[in-house]
Amino acid sequence: LLAGSNHRTALAVHIGFKVAGFLSYLLGSFFLSNFVTAFVVTVLILAFDFWTVKNVTGRLLVGLRWWNEVSEDGTNEWRFESLEDRSQIASVDSRGFWISLWVTAIAWSFCCVSTFFSFNWGWLLCTVVAVILSGSNIYGYMKCSSAARNRLTEIRQGIVTSATQAAVANLTGALTGSNAAARGDSQV
Repeated sequence: LLAGSNHRTALAVHIGFKVAGFLSYLLGSFFLSNFVTAFVVTVLILAFDFWTVKNVTGRLLVGLRWWNEVSEDGTNEWRFESLEDRSQIASVDSRGFWISLWVTAIAWSFCCVSTFFSFNWGWLLCTVVAVILSGSNIYGYMKCSSAARNRLTEIRQGIVTSATQAAVANLTGALTGSNAAARGDSQV
């Protein structure tokens, strides 16, 4: 799984926190003395996972970063960053990042529905927190990814426009130069 990764430790931590969150949720009440301790441990792992994905592994594994700023007037403003040179991103890292992000969000959603229908209200709160944190990361990174795609499209359009203008200028210069040479207007 980690072969071909440029950031093996980051990928292992990225997947490890997600697995640890699920294991804590599934097995916490068996190994810990009471529900409150299991709940707190699970939510702390989920918080660590959220922070790590948002601030570290997203930047290293897919070259994306997002955050939300609250302005002075109280409005929220989302900020997105993406790596200009995508050649540093290994396909293994990118696939591992996106697959684990989506699989855990889907799995937590399933757990949330399951705990709702089993009337397990304590663990429902935990799964709702997990869905919100996973969903926030997905939303942020999808917006970040689309912002990167839009910027790449703008860069491509700028390059095409510049190349077209340069080609027209060269063609115009060549035609003007050949007309001048044909008329004998050469400059010495």
